[in-house]
Amino acid sequence: MISFLLPIVRQICVVFTLLLCFTFTNTNSALAAKESSDLLKQPVSEITVSLGNSANELKFEPNNLELVAGKRYLLHLNNPSQLKHYFTAKDFADGIWTQKVEAGKVEIKGAIHELELKPGAEAEWVLLAIKPGKYGLRCPIPGHTEAGMTGEIVISP
Repeated sequence: MISFLLPIVRQICVVFTLLLCFTFTNTNSALAAKESSDLLKQPVSEITVSLGNSANELKFEPNNLELVAGKRYLLHLNNPSQLKHYFTAKDFADGIWTQKVEAGKVEIKGAIHELELKPGAEAEWVLLAIKPGKYGLRCPIPGHTEAGMTGEIVISP
């Protein structure tokens, strides 16, 4: 008689375990969704960065950005020069969460590692700083990095 009950007991244990997992998963998902929602309601700190200037100097202005982990930022990127430039900071991009990038009438979402700004272009990058560290910034167009178009982005804890 006991051997007859074993399969039933196993099924009850499996169902109970699945119910527990489902309950914890839903609770964690709900908490994560609430936390993300709260972060997205957080006001953004705005920072303007120029890629070059009207004198066509090869530099970022400012070339040192200081962010705090857990905070939202809006990077206003503009290119007032007559040359195209890149805002390239791959490791930084891996240490943040991009909410969106807007350029003209286009909104881009997802992982962004590099933005190209043509002469006179502007873009807005809304992001959440996540991973503390020091990250390099550069324009990889031949000659631009070497001429000093570099910078540093620091995310402090």
